[in-house]
Amino acid sequence: MHNLNALRFRLACLLHVPYQVMGAGNVRLNETMSRWTINGRFVGQPIGGVQRYAEEIVRSIDRHMGRRNVLRRPNIDIAVPTETRVSLDLANIPVRRFGRTKGLLWEQTELPFHVSGGLLSLANSGPILKSPHIVCLHDANTRSCKRSYTRAFRTFYGVLHPALGKTASRIATVSNFSAGELLRYRVAVDETKILIAPGGHEHALGWKAAHTFATRSVAGRGTIVAVGSTVDHKNIAMLVALAPRLAQEGLQLAIVGAANPRVFASIKPTMARAATNVHWLGTITDNALAALLQDCLCLAFPSLAEGFGLPPIEAMALGCPVVVANCASLPEVCGGAALYASPDTPEIWLQQFRRLKSDCSFRRALIEKGKIQAGNFRWDATASIYLNALSQLDIESSGAH
Repeated sequence: MHNLNALRFRLACLLHVPYQVMGAGNVRLNETMSRWTINGRFVGQPIGGVQRYAEEIVRSIDRHMGRRNVLRRPNIDIAVPTETRVSLDLANIPVRRFGRTKGLLWEQTELPFHVSGGLLSLANSGPILKSPHIVCLHDANTRSCKRSYTRAFRTFYGVLHPALGKTASRIATVSNFSAGELLRYRVAVDETKILIAPGGHEHALGWKAAHTFATRSVAGRGTIVAVGSTVDHKNIAMLVALAPRLAQEGLQLAIVGAANPRVFASIKPTMARAATNVHWLGTITDNALAALLQDCLCLAFPSLAEGFGLPPIEAMALGCPVVVANCASLPEVCGGAALYASPDTPEIWLQQFRRLKSDCSFRRALIEKGKIQAGNFRWDATASIYLNALSQLDIESSGAH
């Protein structure tokens, strides 16, 4: 079994097709399941890609549990620190509050001792001393992109992730590329424990497009939207450096996003001296982002390293064409529905922007391809992957006894 799973994993990475641990896809949701708890440490944190992923998976699991055709529903709750405000609007997953601490201390010292069954951790961390445990490690960026992170954060993940790689029952991650990186940096050492559980697109369809004053003032077919902070691996500096040449083409940049200074290294001073056609919008609401993406030339996503890359899928779902870097997980996720450019070749990015500006029929065709591609990634399907994995572990546990 071990050798067969290893072969399946390597073929999946080579062919860019979904991979699951052997048997996980064949487990019915109505099999007998023991108690499972979702690690709710992420609840209440500022929304980034990791927190968005965790929230949408929990909501999708909640919907699964409310369906009438589920004969025996999983016994699942979500645990959060005592003072946490929960705004997930869950109908079928009860919230359990406990503990005198919060954050990392709560997760490592209180959570594992209040969970009698299995634990599902979706947000890049989890308690080392817990089993059975499924933990989602989204990427290996703290190893591959060290300059983007503070020394303290790199050191913490440098200890935590390999420990989880050894103690967790399953290591979920969001793409074949990310799985390969976890193995390459030996965060995970057993490929048969890896579960591919990608992101989804449906949340973006629920956004109510509504401009703010800031987004309306920069919107239009001459605007290129970039979503990402100014940390090194997001490669926003490359687009900013291209700004004078974009101005010659009648194009401007609208940059959305901000970085948590406790996690990410400080931004480069040169970023503050951008051209007049570069607009820094900072953090905006989902509804404002939807309006901006639907009223621009395209999304530019030049990231050097992504475990999955939600912004291109969100843009595709909303009918916005995307130009992305031809590296990391982005070709795997975007497929044939995006334009590609090398992250260190600004001239190619400029050519792709010109093409979208001058060829309206091509742009419309790319938009339609994007909608189809985004539809391949569904939170509901990923929730099923997790539920099948929980059931598989229950079967393995009962067999061991």
